[in-house]
Amino acid sequence: MTVKKAEQKAGMKKKSRFTLDDLQLFFLSLPSVLWYVLFCYLPMFGLIIAFKKYKVAPGKGFLWSLFNNSAWCGLDNFRFLFANNRATTINMFRNTIGYNIIFIVLGVAIPVALAIMINHLRSQKLAKVTQTAMFLPHFLSWVVVGYFVFAFLSTDNGLVNHLILAFGGNPVKWYQGEAAEYWPWILIFLHMWKTVGYSMVVYLASIKGIDESLYEAAMIDGATKWQQTKYITLPMLKTIMIIMFIMAVGKIFNSDFGLFYRTTRNSSSLTNVYLTLDVYVYNSMFNNPRPVYGYISAAGFMQSVLGCLTMIAANAIVRRVDNESALF
Repeated sequence: MTVKKAEQKAGMKKKSRFTLDDLQLFFLSLPSVLWYVLFCYLPMFGLIIAFKKYKVAPGKGFLWSLFNNSAWCGLDNFRFLFANNRATTINMFRNTIGYNIIFIVLGVAIPVALAIMINHLRSQKLAKVTQTAMFLPHFLSWVVVGYFVFAFLSTDNGLVNHLILAFGGNPVKWYQGEAAEYWPWILIFLHMWKTVGYSMVVYLASIKGIDESLYEAAMIDGATKWQQTKYITLPMLKTIMIIMFIMAVGKIFNSDFGLFYRTTRNSSSLTNVYLTLDVYVYNSMFNNPRPVYGYISAAGFMQSVLGCLTMIAANAIVRRVDNESALF
């Protein structure tokens, strides 16, 4: 027993010794650690603003204004999210959650399908061109996309209305209430067009990592492409699909501000279609006579807490169904 204990102690000493490899890994991870500390953890100190009536003191710094010029207000800043009439509040949360549910479902199904189809292309050049073309919209700003959308949907000079007139129809006022029924489909299409390429690359990389011998054995057994996809590709992608799903669920109370604000040009006639939590907070900055720093901080705090809870709940459900596929 004493010999075994001595060996265990010696092994622990060897493992605890800081080696050159550990130093290299430390310096390799240091930029990421500093980034998270500076931009993720230190800003969390500002959450205090969510519980204060923050007032900027001229000539004073942020900390002085926060602790000496701002009174505690409890949960008053959170109440402004529900200060409007009931219909507006319900519409705001319905749009935020409803759009995100659609984005989450389509954001898993469409990229997986596209990744599988691109992987089956025989021409590698065509596969690379297709992959690049689908990934390009990810780098475009919503400001640029908004101007492109306006060029297509402008009432007077829009390309879509010119086509409608060419076929004998009547032009549509796309940014007025009469076209509100079309905008949910437009917003969903734009979101998928801009984001599907990034997710598709993630799934395509996972497919490339699958052992080729599995497909070779399946072909020897006479399996078709669909059978290979059903019994090899999809089961192998299950883990990454679940991880992407859980991470997307964590953002279910957030909305893509650029998508809903820029592409609709903040048209008052389309408020019922695009009003989400982020757009509501942004508009409150201009419609409220008093500073809204506390309102903005309260909205962000609520989104983070609710998003964390939904992600934990989704992970718990996944753990019950398939423990190995859970994120944590």
